[in-house]
Amino acid sequence: MWSWDITALKGPTKGIWFKCYVSLDIYSRYVTGWLVAAAEDAIVAKDSLDGAINGSMPHTVHADRGGAMVSKPVSELLVDLGVLRSHSRPRTSNDNPYSEAQFKTLKYRPDFPDRFGSLEDVRAFCDRFFMAYSHEPSDGG
Repeated sequence: MWSWDITALKGPTKGIWFKCYVSLDIYSRYVTGWLVAAAEDAIVAKDSLDGAINGSMPHTVHADRGGAMVSKPVSELLVDLGVLRSHSRPRTSNDNPYSEAQFKTLKYRPDFPDRFGSLEDVRAFCDRFFMAYSHEPSDGG
């Protein structure tokens, strides 16, 4: 079973945000796919999931009820692939704990910047983070 979600990361100036799409296996916490884009978009969400699923097929994908998560492109992709969909309960903000915990791990790192200067900067940071998150042993802390 996978969990996926989107988080906002501050851009270079007030009002500029980058969107980080992440899917992870809830049992191993392995990040199966991630993508950073300039905006939240249903087609980008579908492409992100499709790229992650390309390597391994989950039985079920869980997400909150955000616009991209319940969008027609994402729903059609999962139906076409035979992947079951699971969504958080309405108005329940803590129903996607695996993704939320992973985002907290990302944002509470000592080297996490207050703002990212560009899309390339945030992608480079996330590339280093997700490589370490999925492949380096945890120190338990």
